[in-house]
Amino acid sequence: MHTYNGPGRSAAYASTAMCATSHPLGALTANRVLQDGGNAVDAAVAGAVVLGFCEPAMTGLGGDVFAMIHDPATDIITGLNGSGRAPAALDAARLRAEGHATIPLNSVHAVTIPGAVDAFDRLVRDHGRFSLSDVLQPAIRHARSGVPVHRRTAIDWRTFADRLQGDGRRHFLKDGGAYEEGSLFASEAQAQALELIAREGADAFYRGAIMDDMLETLREAGGVHTAEDFDKTAASPATPISRTYRGHEMIELPPNGQGATALMIAGILERFDIGTLDPASPERLHLEAEATRLAYAARNRLMGDPGEGELDLAEMLSDRSLDALANSIDPMRAGHQREPRTEALHRDTVYITVVDGDGLAVSLIYSTFWPFGSGLASKRFGISLQNRGAGFSLEEGHVNALRGGKRPLHTLIPGFLRKAGEYVMPFGVMGGAYQAAGHAHFVSNLVDYGMDPQAAIDDPRSFFDISTGVLEIEKNVPEQTAARLAEMGHTITRAAIGMGGAQAIRRDWRTGILCGGTDPRKDGVALGY
Repeated sequence: MHTYNGPGRSAAYASTAMCATSHPLGALTANRVLQDGGNAVDAAVAGAVVLGFCEPAMTGLGGDVFAMIHDPATDIITGLNGSGRAPAALDAARLRAEGHATIPLNSVHAVTIPGAVDAFDRLVRDHGRFSLSDVLQPAIRHARSGVPVHRRTAIDWRTFADRLQGDGRRHFLKDGGAYEEGSLFASEAQAQALELIAREGADAFYRGAIMDDMLETLREAGGVHTAEDFDKTAASPATPISRTYRGHEMIELPPNGQGATALMIAGILERFDIGTLDPASPERLHLEAEATRLAYAARNRLMGDPGEGELDLAEMLSDRSLDALANSIDPMRAGHQREPRTEALHRDTVYITVVDGDGLAVSLIYSTFWPFGSGLASKRFGISLQNRGAGFSLEEGHVNALRGGKRPLHTLIPGFLRKAGEYVMPFGVMGGAYQAAGHAHFVSNLVDYGMDPQAAIDDPRSFFDISTGVLEIEKNVPEQTAARLAEMGHTITRAAIGMGGAQAIRRDWRTGILCGGTDPRKDGVALGY
């Protein structure tokens, strides 16, 4: 909890509505939409699209979206899977024959069909008060007039500018270099694309001029994408999955996202008396690392597109399975059995959560996978094309093996936490593969230590990366903790920059008061009224 005796911030409170996200302009946009009569869904979509210009390395119209919505009138949470699919003509055998063991991050074959625009259209049409045209107007204005580049965005631009290729360099570089902090990023090309979508609907993106532009870029780069691939793209309803953690219901979306992995980690940790340990103790970080190792190994073996064969989530999340996993952990010694994955995993995206005056709550996450996606952007409209297909496996017979028309395993997971009769909380933790571990850590901070949302977000992070076997810790983890973790058998490295980001809004069922938190690892705010 912030004590006003040094750097940091306290939780934000509001009595009517609130948005928490990773950039102030996204939060301001959402609040303005609410004040103009829109609901939480309208506000979340409007703010998310604006974030594509505030953090263009992290997200954009060429990416994917997952969302959950809580209706306070029924206490029901619904989900939407807005992730795109591989082109129908692409398969793993073809790429193996070309000598690939993995799908290269900057390859045109890593570009899956963007699902975000159809997801935004369906969210607004099914749950909003405004039209899609209405909610796109703020993004059109900001794309045209420009957005000042904040420090974290400038760091990402400078770090990943070399990933841009072809027309991506023309649309996202300034005089051949990265946009600097305090400079103005504008995109007349994307403003025109948004105007087309506002006028013609999602058809402009999937069947009209924008599709033609993306398809030309993809085919010239050697892609096998077709107009039919775009025409078939559709977000689909997703029934949330959940598990209790010490009397609190933790709610996630099912595969092809990794929400079940978050539930597994939390379920394993529930078998230990976490609350008796210091929050930043080596013993706690060790238990989280071991739970992450076991749960991610299960994810790597068993999770992929839900349309692929049998996936017994009930058994994976059963007390019997979680007891067995927890019993295999030595509380004082690191395990070493791991199953490295060959497909790519990244560490960033954007997340936005909004709660409106009626209590309607939205948890939405939106990404182009790696910074600047594939590095490709469409010629005319500058649509940054995601490389989510790099998350497929090329291993024959694997549940996550690439096949035409299939969705890859996703790192994106919006979340909810609910305690009956007390509160409901939309939350998200950005950070690619870290997200599932981040969800469990955040929930543990709230439940085991009684932290408020802001303190739970601020708390130092660590992540056991199963692909390397290394336990990554943030710089504010004490050196004596790092040394003890090394003694316990962990290979330790310090994160170069804070791990991901997070936002949350807790709505008190009894009073309606909103309590929000936002991550200091980003430049965002929790803003309400």
